[in-house]
Amino acid sequence: MAWVQPLLAGGYLPGLTVLRGRLLHRWTGVVLVLAVIIHVGGLWITSPPDVVDALLFRSPTPFSVWGVLAMWAVFLSALVALFRKRLRLRPRTWRLAHMAFALVIVAGTVIHALLIEGTMETTSKVALCVLAILAFLKAVADLKLWPLRLKRNA
Repeated sequence: MAWVQPLLAGGYLPGLTVLRGRLLHRWTGVVLVLAVIIHVGGLWITSPPDVVDALLFRSPTPFSVWGVLAMWAVFLSALVALFRKRLRLRPRTWRLAHMAFALVIVAGTVIHALLIEGTMETTSKVALCVLAILAFLKAVADLKLWPLRLKRNA
């Protein structure tokens, strides 16, 4: 799902207008938050001490640190999106904050996935991780926020 989010937000998927893509981006974000909650809940059912260790950053497995960082970034990104108007964030400020969280989400998720030795085959796991990174980079590059910042400072 991590690689679809930037494509939806940027309006890159064929057959979707930018407006419809962003609406789907919101709903997919809700599903992503629920998926993270279900994932952590399932881990809690199977091994509560491991979940506590991971959340307190005491876990001996390096992948859990990255998973927890990505999880909190998902929650913070959703909260910023949910309370955008109440926080009175300017669109540009909100977009930068949301993208910063998205960067942590993508990086944390990719590292988390690559470090886990599970049932997924290595080649397909790496391919999905590369797709997530490329989709994020494409969306960030097309937002053209960096040239605006450079102009303002000049």
